[in-house]
Amino acid sequence: MSEGRVRSRRSEALPAAGEPPAGPGEDPTASAVTRPADEVADPDPVVVVGVGQVADAVRAGLGAAEASPVDALVWPAGARRLVVVAPAGEFGTPRARTDAEQRARLALLGRRAGEAAVAAGIEHVVAVSSAAVPGASPERGVIDDDDPVAADDGPGFAGDLVAVEGALRDARGGVALARVRPAVVGGRGVDTVLTRHFEAPRLLTVRGGGRTWQLVHVDDVVGAVRVALDQGLVGGLTAGPVRDGEPDALDSETVAAAAGMRTVQLPPATAFGTAERLHRVGALPSPANDLAFVVHPWSVSARRLHDAGWRPEWSGAAALEVLLAEVRGRTGVGGRRFGGRDAAALGAAGAAVAVLGTAAVWRQARSRRP
Repeated sequence: MSEGRVRSRRSEALPAAGEPPAGPGEDPTASAVTRPADEVADPDPVVVVGVGQVADAVRAGLGAAEASPVDALVWPAGARRLVVVAPAGEFGTPRARTDAEQRARLALLGRRAGEAAVAAGIEHVVAVSSAAVPGASPERGVIDDDDPVAADDGPGFAGDLVAVEGALRDARGGVALARVRPAVVGGRGVDTVLTRHFEAPRLLTVRGGGRTWQLVHVDDVVGAVRVALDQGLVGGLTAGPVRDGEPDALDSETVAAAAGMRTVQLPPATAFGTAERLHRVGALPSPANDLAFVVHPWSVSARRLHDAGWRPEWSGAAALEVLLAEVRGRTGVGGRRFGGRDAAALGAAGAAVAVLGTAAVWRQARSRRP
């Protein structure tokens, strides 16, 4: 379907089922919730599939129940709109043992959601992933709505999201599809590989990089989903605050000053090589590919959403304040948190290499090798 809008239509309701709600932390492809029998039915219900902090925020913001991507018969009667939220590098969500298994699990979420959408007669699907899917690099310009996704070149949350988007696209048949792709998401309870970057003793930069940070509040992501649903938007929809027609992005110096952090600069080969070694031995949960989205720019235009009337309530600076309040008092390196004496040792080591390469972490990693 060409880019633009889709008009929602009514059709016969699907039967409801009575399965109990899923417990927290269950597989995103297996949970299901139905409405109580005495609850007044929403005349135009929205189904939300997915787990994690952003999925919970979307569900709460839209007043939707959690739903299963496996069986459309448990979806609210008469539902014609579906939101599929893929966890973008979120912690606290179910994770497979290996990077490959994790990608396969998330792709399965996309495929099952697409198949269920077809079976249920869904007319409009909105997928929520990340603007990271086109990739990040030192030369990256502002990401536009129609920019192609990057090739799958290894483990990492961006490649996982590309897999989810692709599986959903292939399985949803001719159902209209929008893809909301936010910049770095912050907000109450949001815990990702990107927000944990601000838990490090120092803010990492790489030589030759011009990192800027465009942050979007999770409440504004919910607003973007609502606009996409209400206006029947389709195609790519980047989401991030804009000021005077340009991305409302903060440079590394401004971010470091707001965070009260010093910066440390490493050669790219050192940063990425250390990240890869530490991930390979199990010391860091995030693969080296994720580091690109910490040290390279990937701001967004939000062109199509802006034209549709979406206006974020939070500026980039305000979203940063919320993020910093969330991570205050926590210490971590490359996504792995430390507490008590570990944190003190990390600080004493000066976190000589900030996010990645403290000697203490490297020694711990080597000691765990079989």
